[in-house]
Amino acid sequence: MSAVVSARRPARRPSARKRTTGILLGAASVVVFLFSVFPVYWMVNTSLQPNNEIRGSVPNFVPQNLTTSNYVTVLFEPSRAPFLPALGNSLMVTVSTVVIALVFAFLASLAVTRYRFKSRKTFIFVILIIQMIPAEAMIVSTYRVLDGWGLLNTIAGLTLVYVATVLPFTIWTLRGFVNGVPVELEEAAMIDGCSRSGAFWRITFPLLAPGLVATGVFGFIQAWNEFLLALVVNSRPEMMTLPVWLRTFQQTTGTTDWAAIMAGSTLMAIPVIVFFLLVQGRMTSGLVGGAVKG
Repeated sequence: MSAVVSARRPARRPSARKRTTGILLGAASVVVFLFSVFPVYWMVNTSLQPNNEIRGSVPNFVPQNLTTSNYVTVLFEPSRAPFLPALGNSLMVTVSTVVIALVFAFLASLAVTRYRFKSRKTFIFVILIIQMIPAEAMIVSTYRVLDGWGLLNTIAGLTLVYVATVLPFTIWTLRGFVNGVPVELEEAAMIDGCSRSGAFWRITFPLLAPGLVATGVFGFIQAWNEFLLALVVNSRPEMMTLPVWLRTFQQTTGTTDWAAIMAGSTLMAIPVIVFFLLVQGRMTSGLVGGAVKG
């Protein structure tokens, strides 16, 4: 009887306040989305316009004379530094940095989280302090060290600098993810017959994979977009990375080829977007896990 009565009751309509709140939140989300997307749209829009339209007094939100000549200039202009070698340098340095930093940060976060040893808290505190030091403050010492080791203008030298820059943040972030996985899961697996290493690889590591992916994305973006250290450490044209390569479009006369810069920036953003799309699902779960645990 009660089921029949409850079935006859009309569904409660949301109150006017809830509807208004939902509409306002939706409008705010649209505004935030437009503010976030507009710089990317403007970059692509500018890359498809000739220079005379870009420098006009009236901005063109839609290209009037659509052209791909800027991309041809970026990719095939013989008088400029080539794009593909700079792309290869950036890929090698960035991928190497992310892999090495994740390996060492993963081991360090496991040691800090799973084991109790002297100076453990001091180690964590020192990592946080190092993260607060800007890389620009150590340019002179970094240059002299690499010069003494014969690693200037090399992929290995720049990778070493980037690993030292990315590693503190990576350790600090992964520590939260590792701390969010209960050690009791490994102990239960060991009781069921797994070895310590088997319990780690079968139980703990799959749970930490989203955190590794999320941390790797931030490390990838940081290494991919870094400019100043790459400019100082790899000064030869054949060893420059993409951020330094973009600087070549500033001419000695003081003028800037903005159309070519925007085309180059668009090409430079494509690998990051592809990498993000490939790991988007893992990154989302990793960010949520790191936000509520650790």
